[in-house]
Amino acid sequence: MTGGVDVRTAAFRFDRTAVAERESAAEVERKRVLSQFPLEGWKTLPLKRYALGQSAPAGSEPTYCRLLEFLTPDLGSIKGGSAAKHIMFLHNSGEWRLAAPLGKAEPRDAWEELRGQFVAAFDAVAAGDFEAVDELSALRFGPALVTKSLAVYFPEHFLPVYSTEHLRRFLILLGGTAEADAPAWRSNRRLLELIRSRTEFEGWSRHEVMTFLYQDFDPRPRQRTIWKIAPGERGRLWGECRDGDFICVGWDELGDLGQYRSDTELKDALDRGYPSGSGGSLNTARRLLAFRDLEPGDRIVANRGLDEILATGTVTASYQFLPDRPEYQHIVPVKWDLSHAQRLPKPQRGWRSTFARVDPATFARFTMRPSGIARDARPVVSSTPVDLPDDVQAVMNALDRKGQVILHGPPGTGKTRLALGAALALAGRADVLDGSEPERRTRAQAEVLSGNRVRLVTFHPSYGYEDFVEGFKPDLDAKSSGLTLALADGLFHSLCKRAAGHPDQTFLLIIDEINRGDLPRIFGELITLLELDKRNLSVDLPVSKRSFSVPPNVRIIGTMNTADRSISHLDAAVRRRFAFLSVGPDPDAVSGTVGPLDLAAFFESLNSRIAHHLDADHQIGHAYLMRDGEPIATEEDLAAAFHHEVVPLLEDYCLGRADLLHRVLGGLVDQDTGRPVLMSPQDLADALATEFTSDTTGPDA
Repeated sequence: MTGGVDVRTAAFRFDRTAVAERESAAEVERKRVLSQFPLEGWKTLPLKRYALGQSAPAGSEPTYCRLLEFLTPDLGSIKGGSAAKHIMFLHNSGEWRLAAPLGKAEPRDAWEELRGQFVAAFDAVAAGDFEAVDELSALRFGPALVTKSLAVYFPEHFLPVYSTEHLRRFLILLGGTAEADAPAWRSNRRLLELIRSRTEFEGWSRHEVMTFLYQDFDPRPRQRTIWKIAPGERGRLWGECRDGDFICVGWDELGDLGQYRSDTELKDALDRGYPSGSGGSLNTARRLLAFRDLEPGDRIVANRGLDEILATGTVTASYQFLPDRPEYQHIVPVKWDLSHAQRLPKPQRGWRSTFARVDPATFARFTMRPSGIARDARPVVSSTPVDLPDDVQAVMNALDRKGQVILHGPPGTGKTRLALGAALALAGRADVLDGSEPERRTRAQAEVLSGNRVRLVTFHPSYGYEDFVEGFKPDLDAKSSGLTLALADGLFHSLCKRAAGHPDQTFLLIIDEINRGDLPRIFGELITLLELDKRNLSVDLPVSKRSFSVPPNVRIIGTMNTADRSISHLDAAVRRRFAFLSVGPDPDAVSGTVGPLDLAAFFESLNSRIAHHLDADHQIGHAYLMRDGEPIATEEDLAAAFHHEVVPLLEDYCLGRADLLHRVLGGLVDQDTGRPVLMSPQDLADALATEFTSDTTGPDA
């Protein structure tokens, strides 16, 4: 069941005739692959005809990898991520990047090995020996490419679905088993067998099945980030973008973004190509990778300056690198809606840089307001189920998988807020998670915590087993004059009793600062019962001798400040029974400017220094630079946050070592006294901009 509709019912509703045009286009694409790369030609196929990254004369045929990734969309997409999925490719640096099984071989030797494995896979499938493909180690490093290749050459044996995770989701949807280590081609075959065993798919083509699964049971996250992207300085490229149906960005010296496997690799390239001296380009790298990985259906806002929307758009195809363009060579095709063009009532402080995230509620106000409606009119509340934000959904997934999760990260990163967000989602109040009305969320949190299903507790060194499970405590209602002790249930014991009485509801315990308590002493023998496969098993409690079990509908979220204690210091039994989700500093949360200071660039540069000279666990969270849920906006607020919160925290971290504090704060530390300098709020903004930031926002805004 998905969305209240089962597969059989959805299949009977599906319009198979609507697939005909795409299926015909897919067959044209398949014939193109067979024509340019016939199966019998693989034994002598040269490397230059296979790999990405090689320059080719204008008008020449594309390489095999380019053809399958970029030029055959109707055969099923394998776009997204880096070129590493092609097992070997030529990097912009001139270095050949090879998958691990190919070792450090010379390119020609590596290609002979890889080509031999492709040929072996094709021969095995032609002979019906599908299991033999699993033994080809290099091919496992390009599962999507290999599975698409097999589907092209042997369409009768494979579906046009190539993502390992998507195949797993579809297998589970249809009642199959998803093997943890199964390569994509094996899962694809298993899914095809399930499809053929179900009567509702009798007579369906492979493309009808693929289209149906993605249309009705799309496994991709429905909650997607909405990006604001500036089409050049002051929108100077907007006419070209509008007429050509695309959005483009600069940073051309980076070359094809598909060659970068990680944000740190791209950051290094940014530092080389656009030296800033502050090391503050990691956020830019992450945004460029997000731009590269935009998918059809994602939404874009094109802006000019801080207060003008030129249009909103829907991504129609994947990222392209066009080196023949004179500038702004990174392209994403977009269908624009010019009806949303408007002047905003106030500047958007986070829109100074090329990229900025747009809150879904804010985007709704941009796009749902017909002409003539007041700009401050409140949108109509939809009865459609609300999709969860990505971070909340990640917590929910971890709880489903493990039963309990610890959110860990530096102070001020919003760990408790995220835990409460999960509590709101469990309570059916996801409607307040979009951030549009903070007071509604605050009221909803109070209501949830005052109910019976969610409890919040903060651990501390004095917190013990008797507080958590059971113990003898003073009986304040006793009528005797002396001290009377009575057996009392602890917080977790009481929550489990209520959960046992309502098995159809989920109960949640949030433990703030979980690492400040002595966890083995607090949990005692109950640590064993936390594992999902041991729920409902009974133990006799040592104090009362009563039988006790943890119901399967109980969940636990802990928050952990890693500046106090790292994960490695936790008891091994605790670590094994909890999932761990990192909650790190978010530069996007503090997008904006204070005088000459780009707040996000300063925040990221400061944290880069802290991570380099101390460690990542001692970075500062974005909450230090926020007031009332918004980035600080005035020089006075900046001075207060920096001098009264950030600096004392850093002094504590540096343990009185003036040299270490100087390496973190640079010129903001007096060389003679070793103390942070004091200056007026106006001068502080200038000093922070000089010390920590430069032009790291890119070529346009």
